[in-house]
This record gives sequence, C-alpha cells and structure tokens, in this order.
Amino acid sequence: MDNSNNTGKIVGSLVVGALVGVTLGVLFAPHKGTRTRSMIAGGAEDMAKDFKKKMSREAKDFKKMVSKDAKMLKDKAAELEGMVEGKFESVSSSLKEKANALLQMNSDHVTK
Repeated sequence: MDNSNNTGKIVGSLVVGALVGVTLGVLFAPHKGTRTRSMIAGGAEDMAKDFKKKMSREAKDFKKMVSKDAKMLKDKAAELEGMVEGKFESVSSSLKEKANALLQMNSDHVTK
C-alpha cells in the first residue's frame, strides 16, 4: 500500500509542477503566442537551410573523395595490368626459348 501511495504523491507533484511551469511561462512570456510561434518557425526554417547547406557541402566533399579514390584505383589497375602483361611476355618468351632449345636438341638427336 505504501508504494501506491508514494506513486500517487509523485504523480501529483509532477502535475502540480507542470501546471506551475505553464502558468509562469504564460505570465512571463516576452512575446505574444503568435509572435513566439512565428519566431520558432523562422528559427526552424533557418536551421533547415543551414542543415541543407551543410549536407550539400558534405555531399560535394564526399563526391570529390570518391572521385579521387576512383582515379587512384583506376591508376593502380592500369599499373597492375602493365605488370601482368610484362610478366606474361617474359614467361611467354622464356617458354619459346625453352621450346626452341628442346626442338634443337631433338633435331640434333634425330640427325645423329
């Protein structure tokens, strides 16, 4: 029973506190409600514009970064392609030399 009685006191205190806060807010408000709402709306619009500008700048910066990274990846891919082609040509040349050497050895054995 004590818990429910304490809960009732807490809820009652919160309600009374909220009512006192609202009353003091209305009594000491610096402007009329319509003006206050207008100021709040104007502030919200300014915040929205600032947010839009910031997001636009962030998007541009991100696009630049992605573009820069894409260029770097493209350059690395071209470099890797060149390395692979060089290795392939080297291996191909080596295989041709060895095949020619084997053919030469084979023709030397056949003619003897």
